[in-house]
Amino acid sequence: PYQHRKCFKVVSFHFGLPSPPLLDRVKNAGSFLLGCATTVQEARWLHANGVDGIIAQGYEAGGHRGNFLTQDLAAQPGTLALVPQCVDAVGDEIPVIAAGGIADGRGIAAAIMLGASAVQIGTSYLFSKESTVSSVHMAELRQASDSCTVLTNIFSGKPARGIACRLVQEMGAISGAVPPYPDAGVALKQLQNRAEQQGRADFSMMWCGQVGNRNEQRLFVVRKRGFRDLTLFG
Repeated sequence: PYQHRKCFKVVSFHFGLPSPPLLDRVKNAGSFLLGCATTVQEARWLHANGVDGIIAQGYEAGGHRGNFLTQDLAAQPGTLALVPQCVDAVGDEIPVIAAGGIADGRGIAAAIMLGASAVQIGTSYLFSKESTVSSVHMAELRQASDSCTVLTNIFSGKPARGIACRLVQEMGAISGAVPPYPDAGVALKQLQNRAEQQGRADFSMMWCGQVGNRNEQRLFVVRKRGFRDLTLFG
């Protein structure tokens, strides 16, 4: 059997949680466990099943939706509505981390005012020097606006927010004909690679949140001690 050689300080789960025996192994190794909630119901479930913190993922967030108790995307709340309700539901016992549509100090300050203990910023870091996104993805990110993204399942089989490319525009964002997760991504890989070699983003999954290209302008980090601790990087 696998023997872990070192403990990861934080382990974050998407799409719910693994089986209780595996979750217990991770927790017993000393890791701080995070789970992603897209509704208050999911936040309560994650809390009841042993996570140490909740990532409250609003509808605006880029990348895969973390939903696991409901498949009704139309009923999922945005960050502004989700965060305070999650805080009211579980925030007295575990921290709630706000995610989705946050790219600068204003968004961080708003999330803290809503009761979040911390903020998770995603799309902004695609512009960092450590980012491994393709050149065509980067070019599209630099032109991104608030209205250029859609929730689509055609790239992986699960709904995720990204920039609408030619494939999304021609097939529609949500399709019942796509293979189940994660097989859809495998099926598209050759098309994506060939198009990107030609400098085209026609078949590329280009994850991006609704904040658009404001992501490139600033990167912030915050500690909850107060607004004076907002720190600008770059």
